[in-house]
Amino acid sequence: MEWKASHILVKDYDSARKLYQEIRKGARFEDIARKHSTCPSKSSGGDLGWFGPGKMVKEFEDACRKTGVGTVTDPVRTQFGYHLIKVTGKK
Repeated sequence: MEWKASHILVKDYDSARKLYQEIRKGARFEDIARKHSTCPSKSSGGDLGWFGPGKMVKEFEDACRKTGVGTVTDPVRTQFGYHLIKVTGKK
């Protein structure tokens, strides 16, 4: 299985939760990523492209595995901070 995903990376849970609520209220994921993410992928709206097993940290990959295409996860904690992950493809 491979996944295509975008993400927003922030340092703390409260920030991630606040951004998640904004997205649920209709804010565009890509716009929030460009404005708030601390990852260099923010310049492309958080797009990480396609990746397979073992390419991302376990928590991130597990969240992608469990999430349907087009869905944004609740905040996911990894060693890098807190991610909001939008799965945009699976194959």
